[in-house]
Amino acid sequence: MTELVLPTNTLPEALSDLIPTEKFRVQKDNGIIQIVPVEEDIDCTIGLRGLLADCPEMSVDKFLARKRAEKELEL
Repeated sequence: MTELVLPTNTLPEALSDLIPTEKFRVQKDNGIIQIVPVEEDIDCTIGLRGLLADCPEMSVDKFLARKRAEKELEL
Protein backbone atom coordinates (compact mmCIF):
# COMPACT_ATOMS: atom_id res chain seq x y z
CA MET A 1 0.00 0.00 0.00
CA THR A 2 1.26 3.46 -0.91
CA GLU A 3 0.33 6.42 1.29
CA LEU A 4 0.93 10.16 0.86
CA VAL A 5 -0.23 13.26 2.82
CA LEU A 6 -0.84 16.44 0.81
CA PRO A 7 -2.37 19.89 1.42
CA THR A 8 -5.99 20.19 0.30
CA ASN A 9 -5.24 23.24 -1.87
CA THR A 10 -3.35 20.97 -4.32
CA LEU A 11 -6.65 19.43 -5.43
CA PRO A 12 -8.96 20.92 -8.03
CA GLU A 13 -11.54 23.25 -6.48
CA ALA A 14 -14.43 20.81 -7.00
CA LEU A 15 -12.66 18.20 -4.82
CA SER A 16 -11.09 20.55 -2.29
CA ASP A 17 -14.56 21.94 -1.46
CA LEU A 18 -15.59 18.44 -0.37
CA ILE A 19 -12.71 18.00 2.10
CA PRO A 20 -13.20 19.92 5.38
CA THR A 21 -9.55 19.70 6.52
CA GLU A 22 -6.34 21.40 5.41
CA LYS A 23 -4.62 18.10 4.58
CA PHE A 24 -5.68 14.81 3.07
CA ARG A 25 -4.18 11.35 2.78
CA VAL A 26 -4.01 9.52 -0.56
CA GLN A 27 -3.88 5.74 -0.24
CA LYS A 28 -3.35 3.36 -3.13
CA ASP A 29 -3.97 -0.33 -2.54
CA ASN A 30 -4.49 -2.92 -5.30
CA GLY A 31 -5.34 -0.26 -7.88
CA ILE A 32 -7.87 1.48 -5.61
CA ILE A 33 -7.14 5.11 -4.75
CA GLN A 34 -8.73 6.60 -1.63
CA ILE A 35 -8.71 10.23 -0.48
CA VAL A 36 -9.12 10.54 3.30
CA PRO A 37 -9.24 13.85 5.25
CA VAL A 38 -6.50 14.15 7.89
CA GLU A 39 -7.66 15.41 11.28
CA GLU A 40 -5.06 17.52 13.08
CA ASP A 41 -3.92 16.32 16.49
CA ILE A 42 -4.98 18.41 19.47
CA ASP A 43 -2.09 19.87 21.46
CA CYS A 44 -2.64 18.67 25.03
CA THR A 45 0.01 21.03 26.43
CA ILE A 46 -1.89 24.23 25.65
CA GLY A 47 -2.71 25.00 29.27
CA LEU A 48 -3.33 23.69 32.73
CA ARG A 49 -6.43 21.72 33.51
CA GLY A 50 -8.18 20.89 36.73
CA LEU A 51 -7.79 22.86 39.95
CA LEU A 52 -4.97 25.09 38.70
CA ALA A 53 -6.52 26.03 35.35
CA ASP A 54 -7.64 29.44 36.67
CA CYS A 55 -4.33 30.18 38.36
CA PRO A 56 -1.98 31.76 35.76
CA GLU A 57 0.69 32.67 38.36
CA MET A 58 1.23 28.98 39.19
CA SER A 59 4.27 27.90 37.17
CA VAL A 60 5.58 24.37 36.97
CA ASP A 61 8.51 25.29 39.21
CA LYS A 62 6.20 26.75 41.87
CA PHE A 63 3.96 23.71 41.71
CA LEU A 64 6.90 21.30 42.12
CA ALA A 65 8.30 23.36 45.02
CA ARG A 66 4.92 23.22 46.74
CA LYS A 67 4.72 19.43 46.25
CA ARG A 68 8.26 18.98 47.70
CA ALA A 69 7.33 21.10 50.73
CA GLU A 70 4.18 19.01 51.28
CA LYS A 71 6.21 15.81 51.03
CA GLU A 72 8.73 17.10 53.62
CA LEU A 73 5.87 17.90 56.01
CA GLU A 74 4.58 14.35 55.69
CA LEU A 75 7.95 12.92 56.79
